[in-house]
Amino acid sequence: MKISFETLKDRLKENLVHLAIVAAMIFMFVGYMSHQIFHTILPGEAGVHWSRFKGGTRVDFVYPEGMSMIPPWDRLYIYNVRIQEMAPELDVLTKSGLEVHLYLSIRYAPKYKLLGLLHRQVGPDYANKVIYPEIASVLREVIGMMEAEQIYTTGRTVIVEAINLAIERVAQRYINVDGVLIKKIELPAKVAESIRYKAEQEQMVAAHRFIVEKEKQEAARKRIEGEGIRDQMNIISSSVPNGDILKWMGINATLELSKSNNTKVVVIGAGAAKEGFQIFGDISLESASQNTTNIPIKAPNIPKSPDPNKSPGR
Repeated sequence: MKISFETLKDRLKENLVHLAIVAAMIFMFVGYMSHQIFHTILPGEAGVHWSRFKGGTRVDFVYPEGMSMIPPWDRLYIYNVRIQEMAPELDVLTKSGLEVHLYLSIRYAPKYKLLGLLHRQVGPDYANKVIYPEIASVLREVIGMMEAEQIYTTGRTVIVEAINLAIERVAQRYINVDGVLIKKIELPAKVAESIRYKAEQEQMVAAHRFIVEKEKQEAARKRIEGEGIRDQMNIISSSVPNGDILKWMGINATLELSKSNNTKVVVIGAGAAKEGFQIFGDISLESASQNTTNIPIKAPNIPKSPDPNKSPGR
């Protein structure tokens, strides 16, 4: 054993130069191929391993964030798995042949666990190969059966339903579509102006109908109110003796006035002692001035009307 060890030691010394050269070559090879051996997967990314000698794309494992090492003859494809956005513009034709320009916003992300299948069947450019063509095809099909006016009115609901159908189709390709927004719809200037004018006129007609209906309801309310007042007065006239209705109304008016919190002066007519309570009476200015202190009362200065019997010259 000792002899073997010594022999091996001697051989190593004899071949030390050759071993150093081989080690240096291996080190240089690893350094040169390091970018294909060591891979850094950043936050929001994931990797798919393709093996040259072990069946190609690996679909059962997705490389997470961090440092990964693979053989230099294999490849690691890195995908962005965050929610991304694309903002394409699309020209479609309506049923009457008018061109409509759409501004879209599509938010999407690949399904993380199915990233290997997405890479095998679609590839890294899946947004332009699957998402945009599918949504554009659905929009062209739906808008092609609509008139330009419908797009601004009832057609939006149909467009949304069609987009949801397109999202379901895209999901079958291992892609999650978070939402499709139609940011803007542009029609030819004259067509858009005519549609807006028609919409304004329809709103004006609706406003006039509302005003007419409101006036009808107000007339009905006043009619019902008048009938109630008429019935009330009939009941009161049948209960109050003839000729005393004004006295009864005066009493009620005085009671309502007395409930007010403001300062008030209630003047009772001269006939109160004779005929009971009377709020309206013949109060002369002299008696009012004698009974009221520090409050001068003057009769209004009413110009006399000319005597019709006298001629202007006299």
